[in-house]
Order: sequence, then C-alpha cells, then structure tokens
Amino acid sequence: MKHLSINVNGLVQGVGFRYSTFQVAQELSVTGTVRNEMDGSVSIEAEADEKILYIFLNRIKSSPSPFGKVNKMDYTFSDDLQHYTKFTVIG
Repeated sequence: MKHLSINVNGLVQGVGFRYSTFQVAQELSVTGTVRNEMDGSVSIEAEADEKILYIFLNRIKSSPSPFGKVNKMDYTFSDDLQHYTKFTVIG
C-alpha cells in the first residue's frame, strides 16, 4: 500500500471533475479524498496498491470528466498511510 497526493490545475472546477474522480476511485478500489481548493485547483489524497495508484494517476491526467482539462499535475508518493476506509468527495 502507498499514499499518493495529487494537485491538479486546469479546467477542474465546475465540470464534474471531483465526482468523476470519485467514480474512477470506486472502480479501482482506491480510498482517500478529493476536494476543490480556493486557488481553482483540485487536491486528491489516494491510497491503494502502487500499481493501482499508477493506473489511477494516468486516468486523472487525462481528466476523468469529459468537460475538464488537466493543464498541470503535481504528485508525490509516500509510505505515510492515512488508512482511509472509503473515497470521499469533500465540499
């Protein structure tokens, strides 16, 4: 198990990006959170097997929302698990 922190910039608010991210997480059995940030970005915290997290990351890079567009994405992997029990949309 690994922890993945992602910050996504682009057309990611007001286009169903968080809900679409939630659907991808559900499909891959990823736990964590997704939330809008005040600067217009979206932050994602995710936990799963490392191989699954790379699949999740690639799905997010190509925008899970058909109306969204990812311009920039920063991410870091760590061993600092938060032990989420589900994936939650915050806000």
